[in-house]
Amino acid sequence: MTEIPPLGVILAGGLATRMGGGDKGRLQVGGQSLLSRVVDRLSPQVSGLALNANGDPERFGDMGLPVIADSIEGFAGPLAGVLAGLDWAAEQGAEAIVTAAADTPFFPQDLVARLAAAAADMDHPLVMATTPRTGDEALKSGGGKRVNRHPAFGLWPVALRDDLRAALQDGLRKVVLWTDRHGGREAMFEADRFDPFFNINTPEDLTRAEALLK
Repeated sequence: MTEIPPLGVILAGGLATRMGGGDKGRLQVGGQSLLSRVVDRLSPQVSGLALNANGDPERFGDMGLPVIADSIEGFAGPLAGVLAGLDWAAEQGAEAIVTAAADTPFFPQDLVARLAAAAADMDHPLVMATTPRTGDEALKSGGGKRVNRHPAFGLWPVALRDDLRAALQDGLRKVVLWTDRHGGREAMFEADRFDPFFNINTPEDLTRAEALLK
């Protein structure tokens, strides 16, 4: 990797079905939208920022960010957003992107630095954020895995974008199947008080986020 920080892409293409649909990132926590909180947290860590969202891009006009849509038809999950980000980054002449989810307001402020550190000496930097399973979660079956993988938070190389496009066109949707295929690594983050990658999926999660802010 070069010394220049990667570009950042906020993934906001989800369907938000458990919140009744709409743009989940517009939900307010502590008087500020989730999306604004994610922008504030990610923008100091990257060299530029874009928003991956489908539908009318004008609804995000107030954010002042380029809005990039999925190029894969249908709802293809987070990997489609990653691909859209990689295509955008390629146009900027960048080598890599870091993605973050639009509904995850507490992710680490050293996310990019630690993903990049985990990618040291890789030909193509490909790293996913993980946290240890704690409490009852640690007892769950997981194929021997005692970590939670957070596929929306990763470092992705522009050099593999055509490979990713082909995989998506072949029907691949599970992030880890593709990252494992390319020797992807994991960067472990602490989850002492709570998992920093806790995301807002339900009204109950929104209430919990308000409590965490206090």
